[in-house]
Amino acid sequence: MFIYSLRASTLKFFGVVCVALVSLITLIVFIPTYSADGTMPPDTDTSAQTVSINYEKVKDNEDRIEFLSQFGWKVDDEPLECVEVVIPAEFDSVFAGYNEIQKAQGLDLGKYKKKTVTRYTYEVENYPGYSGTVHANVILYRNRVIGGDICTADADGFIHGFEKQN
Repeated sequence: MFIYSLRASTLKFFGVVCVALVSLITLIVFIPTYSADGTMPPDTDTSAQTVSINYEKVKDNEDRIEFLSQFGWKVDDEPLECVEVVIPAEFDSVFAGYNEIQKAQGLDLGKYKKKTVTRYTYEVENYPGYSGTVHANVILYRNRVIGGDICTADADGFIHGFEKQN
């Protein structure tokens, strides 16, 4: 004959395991699945989703132009400028303000403090409602877009993220 007894700590253990399993199953059911590149699979309903922007694998000039075209920008075939820049260890008020623009578009230069990055500047050919020169800056680190903006160098100019402004 076998006798088996349960202590209160054993019951608590199984209770915690059950709650964890229920939580895990709930997460699996309600969180959408993504493909390996981080985008939704093509058979998923995308009516309530936003367009996915690819910030990865930006290796050459064609990739940078294609990246900007995701936002609807048409730029010259060659960059006006290609400069290596070191992200400062401490942000002054100007750089902190610029990083707020980056954060608004889902990027953060704070992760790249003291890193040497490359900034490519292109001339935008299709900026709506503005007759002056408009530039698109794309900041890359290891073939990944980590920041950038659309701006003009005019004294009364503007600067904003990659998305078109109304």
